[in-house]
Amino acid sequence: MNNHLNVEIEFVDLGLIDYKEAWDYQERLFNRIIEDKQAGGNPAGGERLPNQLIFCEHPHVYTLGKSGNENNLLIHKEFLKEIRATYYKTNRGGDITYHGPGQIVGYPVIDLEDFGLGLRRYIELLEQAIIELLGHFGIASSLMDSATGVWLDADHPVKARKICAIGVRSSRFVTMHGFALNVNTDLDYFTYINPCGLDRRGVTSMEKELGTKQDFERVKEDLRVILLRRLRAAQGQ
Repeated sequence: MNNHLNVEIEFVDLGLIDYKEAWDYQERLFNRIIEDKQAGGNPAGGERLPNQLIFCEHPHVYTLGKSGNENNLLIHKEFLKEIRATYYKTNRGGDITYHGPGQIVGYPVIDLEDFGLGLRRYIELLEQAIIELLGHFGIASSLMDSATGVWLDADHPVKARKICAIGVRSSRFVTMHGFALNVNTDLDYFTYINPCGLDRRGVTSMEKELGTKQDFERVKEDLRVILLRRLRAAQGQ
C-alpha cells in the first residue's frame, strides 16, 4: 500500500471535446500519476498531482476496446464521414461503444490505492453510483450477470436495454477511461454497431425512458456529487 496517500479529488469538466484530445489529456495525467508512484510518492517536481474526476461530451465517435472485435462496427469506415462520426481503437477494456452529444462521459483518473479500492470494487462503485443517480429520476436499473454496464430490465430476455457503458484501463492501480451515460443521446447511432459486442440487446437513454429531454447540467451535477461522495466514503473521509 502506498504510504503517501493523495486524498485530493479534483473535478474537471472538459465540456464538448474531441475524443482524441480527451484521451491525450487522460494519458498525460495517467502517466504522471504512475511516475509519482514510482518515485515513492515524492515526485521531483514537488506535490503529487491530484486524482481527477473528468466529465465531458464527445462529437459522434465509435471506440473499440483492446480486446474488441472490429466486426461489431456494422458500417464501412467510409460511411463514418456521412454520419459525421470518427472511429478509434483504444486501450480500455470492453468492446465497441458509441459516444456523442447528450451523453455524460466520465473519466476518473485516480490512484485506487488512495481509496483502498481494488479494480473490481472500483467498477462496482461506478455502477452503483449510476444506479443511484437513475433512481433519483425514477428509473429502476441494475446489473446484468453476463454483461458489463448498467441496464434496465436486465433479467428480461427481450426488454433488457443498456443505459450506461463501462470500460476501464488500469496500471499500478491507476485508472483511466470510465463510463458513458446516455442522457439525451441520439440512439440512432447505436444501430451502426453491436454495442459492447452484444447482438440484439437494446440501448436506451434517460430521455427515452422519461419521455422528455433532460436537464443535462442537472444530471451532470447530481452525478458529480454522488461519485465524489462514494469515492470519499471509500477513502474513509
